[in-house]
Amino acid sequence: MNRSMHKILTCTKPPRYRRASYFSTLLQDTHDIGGAEESSSSNLSPATTSLVEKNENVTILTENVGEGTHRRMNLFTAINSALDVALYTDDSAIVLGEDVAFGGVFRCTMGLAERYGSHRVFSTPLTEQGIAGFAIGYAAQGGTAVAEIQFADYIFPALDQIVNEAAKMRYRSGNQWNCGGLTIRAPCGAVGHGGHYHSQSPESYFTNTPGLVVVTPRSPTRAKGLLLASIRRPDPVIFFEPKVLYRSAVDDDVPVGDYEIEIGKADIVRSGDDVTLVGWGAQVRVLEKAAELAANNLDGISCEVIDLQTLLPWDVDTVANSVCKTGKLIVSHEAPLTSGFAAEVASTVQEKCFLHLEAPIQRLCGADTPFPLVFEKYYLPDMHKVFSAIKNAVEYSR
Repeated sequence: MNRSMHKILTCTKPPRYRRASYFSTLLQDTHDIGGAEESSSSNLSPATTSLVEKNENVTILTENVGEGTHRRMNLFTAINSALDVALYTDDSAIVLGEDVAFGGVFRCTMGLAERYGSHRVFSTPLTEQGIAGFAIGYAAQGGTAVAEIQFADYIFPALDQIVNEAAKMRYRSGNQWNCGGLTIRAPCGAVGHGGHYHSQSPESYFTNTPGLVVVTPRSPTRAKGLLLASIRRPDPVIFFEPKVLYRSAVDDDVPVGDYEIEIGKADIVRSGDDVTLVGWGAQVRVLEKAAELAANNLDGISCEVIDLQTLLPWDVDTVANSVCKTGKLIVSHEAPLTSGFAAEVASTVQEKCFLHLEAPIQRLCGADTPFPLVFEKYYLPDMHKVFSAIKNAVEYSR
């Protein structure tokens, strides 16, 4: 679904939430989340830095993140920081899910119940449809609900609530009511030892549902900004978090303050002229490594790496403009090949860029099997498989 069609089914009004001086409060607060490491001087002052640009009531991340305004975080501490900001700046915000009161299995909600109280951060019974139903009802009454599904693999019992209730509420009521304050977080993807039920990437089940927004980040900085934008967006959002990145040693300086990253806009991670590589989530790092291999081993072939960030609505223009420049496209994700979201990207690019294509569009995806345990490395599209696809595309166009 393109961005213009998506506007018909979702709300474009500015979000309702209380803006607060979170940044100043955070600098005075000694509360710290495990895993976050200071990467700046101790003399922190908002007056001496330029972290954000304010556009009405929305804060947008800029490139000028000054000294003393950021911390080194991995993904789970960045998620925790975003939830902290959301709870602080919106009195109606709640966080719910299995085990979230003591931090959750991935520790993303650690310390929040103690800080904001058990009436705002609370654990639920083991019932995904109940978690989703409660969150939808709370959001329908005007609150901000951030629900956690412990693993994306377990989201399927809640499918009816999400697809037939949350996604359709605004449309079937003629915009008389909605549950736009709903965000559902779900850890997804391979982790090295998850097997069938702790490794899946179910994003394409939801990208086929008009009325939802689907987001997945690739890094801590992106995760915090995109999650805050998702929570404040007046539409129900499914926010998939690549769990393999939760504790990865990611060299990423994350702004400690309140900022958002635009939903529906792709990010060009690496510029190039010869091949376009498109992915999202953890797969973006695989594409970056493959692009580096190509640069070093294919006579300087330069690949443009694009992180979609938002899958619904996805940024058609950024991808199409890149393919018109390079003439070649490779799309890669962990989910199975058949009916995966790569097919949507490939089909749309074929329609819009047909006369610019110099080689067949390629999809590098998971195999059409249940997610294996001992054969995980054969199942996943690693950098060597992507590198081979790059070679094929370049040789075909010569």
